[in-house]
This record gives sequence, C-alpha cells and structure tokens, in this order.
Amino acid sequence: MLKTDITRWIGKQQSHDGRLGDDIAAMLHTTLRDDELPSPRTGDVVPPLWHWAAFTQKLPMSQIADDGHPHRGDFLPPVALPRRMWAGGRVDFHAPLHIGTALRQTSTIRDVVEKSDTMVFVTVHHEIHQDSQLCLSEDHNIVYLEIPDRFSPPAPRPVPASADFVHAAPLSALRLFRYSAATFNGHRIHYDLDYAREVEKYPGLVVHGPLQATLMLQAAMSHAGRSPATFTYRGVHPIFHTDDLHIFGQETATGMTVCTGIPEAHQGMQATVTWKES
Repeated sequence: MLKTDITRWIGKQQSHDGRLGDDIAAMLHTTLRDDELPSPRTGDVVPPLWHWAAFTQKLPMSQIADDGHPHRGDFLPPVALPRRMWAGGRVDFHAPLHIGTALRQTSTIRDVVEKSDTMVFVTVHHEIHQDSQLCLSEDHNIVYLEIPDRFSPPAPRPVPASADFVHAAPLSALRLFRYSAATFNGHRIHYDLDYAREVEKYPGLVVHGPLQATLMLQAAMSHAGRSPATFTYRGVHPIFHTDDLHIFGQETATGMTVCTGIPEAHQGMQATVTWKES
C-alpha cells in the first residue's frame, strides 16, 4: 500500500461558528480560579485563552477514535503515529472577545513536517472574528509520536533559581476532569488513569497543555496587572496530576517569561508574554 502524502493537507481550511456562553464560562472560572470572585457573564470580556472552549467539536461517538480524539483524515491529516500531543503555539490578541457573542473561527493547515518516521509536526493557524473584526490569531502546534513500551521522560530542565513570583497551582484528577469537561476534550490521557498508564505508558494523568498555558498567563497577568499582546508557549516535559505544580514568572524588558514546573525537579511548559501598551 502506498504511503499517504500528508503534506497534501497543507492549505486545507475550515470554518466554525461558536460562542463562549455563561455556563462554560462558569465551568472554566471555577476550575481555573480559587477565589470568591463571580464568574464572567454575558457581555463581559472573555479572559485570555478561554476561547479554547468556544469551538468544541460535537461529534457522535462513531467518529471518535480509541484515544478520545476525532478520527483523522478529514481536516487534520491522517498521520499514522498513535500519540497526539498539544506541543505549543503562539496567540496574538488584537481585540477583546465577549461572553455570549457569536464568533467565527477560520482554521488553516499551515505546515506538515515529518521530522522522522516517529515524529510529525502539524501547525494549524486559527483566526477568530467577532462582528467581522479580527480579534485573535493563533498558531497551534500538534506533535504526533510513537507510543513507547515504557515511560521515558525527556531530559529535565531545572526550574528558575530566582523569580519575580512563584505561584502554587494545585493539581488533582478532579481538576483535570473539570477542564476536560469545560473544553469538551475527550483525550483519555487526561481523565482515564488506566488508559494513560496501560495504553500510552504514562505514570499518571497528563496535565493538559492548554490548562498549563492558561494557568501561566493568568498568573502572569495577575502579577503584572496588564493585558497580553502576545503569548508564545511550548511543552518541554509532561506534568502529571500528582505533581506539585508551581508557576514561575520573571519580568523582562518587554514582558515576562513564565514556566510551569515542579520545585527542585523540572519545568513542564515554557512561555513568553508581551504586554499591550497601557
């Protein structure tokens, strides 16, 4: 059988209508925050990165693969490698989105790179419009890998020796499940411990890349008291539901560097934030 040329998917495009309603906003608020502030409601500004819950695919079970993701080969290319991970990306914030307002997302396969027989990167570019205005543009990097016979972690990158702030971000299986529910993310590594251990060979439930990214940006904004212009992030080591997760932030001349990590162990995700002009 001839191998499918997955680079033919470059340029493929699709559009979806969506919105972030009061119910999903409340689910995200109570999952991401631990305070007594009310959750945002219709008309309020959507907090940065909450847009990831606005365009969820509501597919029947017959269209879902064993890992919990939709079957490949429609919009995303039919990469044969079994493991799919959210590797990182970049978000540019142009104008605020609002709770309850109709949104339109146009997605384009920007690149497909076969690094080797066991590693493929796919970059998807998204543009989100509200009332015909471009409010957000984003590059989302997906990596496809083989599943190993046993867990073999990458080389650890130490957490910063000093930081302008260190923020504890407690994890639990419940927090991961609630984030999966709010974002309608069916990937079983985030809530099915038996699957994560026995099939994908992880030692625990894997903390979502977008959950870590959202917690990082939330902590950075809280420390700086400013709104982001850009947010660039990438995963460097998996984080699990039993880890003692903290967020480390260091101010720079143009914004802030941030990472998630386990004190005296390793980083999980790295990010760079630039701020909007005051």
